[in-house]
Amino acid sequence: MEMADLPPEEALGLYYQLFDDDEKHRVPAEVRPFAEEIVRGVSLHRARIDEMITSASEHWRLARMSLVDRNILRIAVFEMLFCFDIPPKVSINEAIDLGKTFGSPDSGAFINGILDHILPLLEANGRIDRRDSA
Repeated sequence: MEMADLPPEEALGLYYQLFDDDEKHRVPAEVRPFAEEIVRGVSLHRARIDEMITSASEHWRLARMSLVDRNILRIAVFEMLFCFDIPPKVSINEAIDLGKTFGSPDSGAFINGILDHILPLLEANGRIDRRDSA
C-alpha cells in the first residue's frame, strides 16, 4: 500500500488476486477478517499511529526507518490502541519477532525500544486498563 500508494481495498484485492493460487503466500480464509481489520485500521488511523511512533523514536524520523520496521510498528501500535482482545505485551512480542524475521539484524531491538516507550504512555492515559497487559 505504501510503496504503490494504494487504498486498502485495492491493495487487499491485488494481494488476494496475486497470491490466492500460491499456497505459501495465500491468506487462509479464517485469517482474512483479522488481516483486513489490520490493513484497514492502520490506514484509517495512520496519522495518529505515525505521530505516536515519531514521538517515541528519538533521533529517528519516520521516513528514515526501514519500510519493514515502520510498518511492523504501525501494526503493533494499531493493535495496542484498538484490538482490546490482544494483550499489549503480545503485540510487542509479535512485532519484535516479525522484525527479527523480516527486518535487519537490529530491527528487533529497535522495534522493542519504540514500543516499550509507547506502552507506558498508553497505560498512563488509561488506554490499556480494559485488558490484561500480561
